[in-house]
Amino acid sequence: MNQIILSIIANAGGVGKSTLATHLAYDLAVRKKHSVALIDLDPQRSLDVFCGLEPAEPAQSITSVLSQDFKGEWPLATAWKIDKVSVCQGHQAIEQTARTLVIHPRGHYSLSDRLKKYPLPHEVVIVDCPATLGLLISNALAAATHIIIPLQLEPKAVQGAADVIQWYINQSLDLGLDPRPDLLGFVPSAYEAGTAMHRQLLEQLPVLAEQLNTKMYPHIRNSKEFVNASGQGLPLQIFRPGHKANDDFHEISNDLSRLING
Repeated sequence: MNQIILSIIANAGGVGKSTLATHLAYDLAVRKKHSVALIDLDPQRSLDVFCGLEPAEPAQSITSVLSQDFKGEWPLATAWKIDKVSVCQGHQAIEQTARTLVIHPRGHYSLSDRLKKYPLPHEVVIVDCPATLGLLISNALAAATHIIIPLQLEPKAVQGAADVIQWYINQSLDLGLDPRPDLLGFVPSAYEAGTAMHRQLLEQLPVLAEQLNTKMYPHIRNSKEFVNASGQGLPLQIFRPGHKANDDFHEISNDLSRLING
């Protein structure tokens, strides 16, 4: 049994990172029966909303994990009353923590060091990253066994994907990651079949994926029900169990389950 640490990386906000993180966590825990930990590195604390959690104090958030005096007591909350899904909540103080990590010799490896010295028992760890390619995402990259890149279907999506890939390659080299985390693939998000631009871009993206020797996953469809569900602090799978969009996450979680099982 292998532990998979999946970092969800993008260089823009609003591309569906938290939607992907929470719905994968639910699918992996309930449909595939794996234990999952979510780590929120985003100071916006989106996972609090998606998981229906009250805001955490700094001492009960990822901020304490990345502090120099962390002793291994991971602050974990349970999401949706599902024992198999735990959340290490975010906090806006993570931005200040990141500024202190800059001057630390192993500042880029802080999350990786914590996960190695004080490993989480979960089969899957999903890291929800902030929207800028800074030190916090470098931490997510250094800690990851795999990364996945959600893409918003807009004209700059192809260039944005190429930029993230270039950053991933360069940063892996700079950090001396050997082997570097595997790129699981791209995930087009918020797809609307009735929008011509979305259809055109969806036709172009597989060519990009082939050029980059990676996978293009089926798109996550756009639905107001994602917003309605998150407003209730629930994944769509609980809020609307029969909604077709719930199936959009299956292929990714199937691949992750195969990796876990070796």
